[in-house]
This record gives sequence, structure tokens and C-alpha cells, in this order.
Amino acid sequence: MTYQLYSDVILLRDLPEEGLCAGDVGTIVEHHHVKGLEPGYSIEFFDMVGNTVSVATVPESYLRSPTHSDRPTVRLANGSVA
Repeated sequence: MTYQLYSDVILLRDLPEEGLCAGDVGTIVEHHHVKGLEPGYSIEFFDMVGNTVSVATVPESYLRSPTHSDRPTVRLANGSVA
């Protein structure tokens, strides 16, 4: 699947080195094409007040589109649920 720039996506895997968890929602800011490799994207993740938390570059298989069944949740930066 090819995602459009500035669309929201959901992370499918934890990225502890970035402080990100599966289920975090981010915005696509760049699409990467490298011959012979899976397409990738740079995703910007924000906190609830609009500050950038992380920009991570991941393969397409780490992402999915939001659906009508998804519900927003909140977790603290340490990973616990508020």
C-alpha cells in the first residue's frame, strides 16, 4: 500500500529506541524509495499538545491506516496508561 504525504498512520511495532509503542499515531512526512528494499516512510509523532515527540523512518510493513474501529487512547511517555 502506498500512503499519501501528511496522512495519519498507526505504528504496528514498538520502537523503544524512539520512545514509541505499537498503536501510536503519526503523520507521514516523507516517502522513501530505495531500489531492492521495501518502501519506507518518515513518520512524525506528536504529543497531545502538538509538540514533536519523534521522527522515525520505518518500512511500510510497520504501518497501517486508521479505521472506523480505532479509538484514540492516551499513555504517558513512560508507557503507562493515564
